[in-house]
Amino acid sequence: MTTRTTGLPRSYLFTWAALVGLLAATMALAYVPMPGPLNLVLALGISAVKALLVLALFMKLFRAPALTRAAAAAGLFWLAVLFALSATDYLTRKVEPAGDLSAPTGREYQQGDR
Repeated sequence: MTTRTTGLPRSYLFTWAALVGLLAATMALAYVPMPGPLNLVLALGISAVKALLVLALFMKLFRAPALTRAAAAAGLFWLAVLFALSATDYLTRKVEPAGDLSAPTGREYQQGDR
């Protein structure tokens, strides 16, 4: 009689190792100066790969029923709508100067003024 040992499947271990490696890449990327928005583009690319790994292997979304995939797609759609509306609000604001006011330094109130 043989006994089987139950443990984590190898795919979970490989996924975990990939996620830890991508986390290390994100941390290293934070300290590398890059021209223009390249740093942001690479960081968003790494985070998209991490999200796809979680969706595909941990949530098993690609093998899920159609209704589950539709619910996930609807959630991502509304997340995209919220990001788009927030970006629209941020990008259309007009910044007006406050006048000749100087920044507060904390020295405005001396001991004798109280």
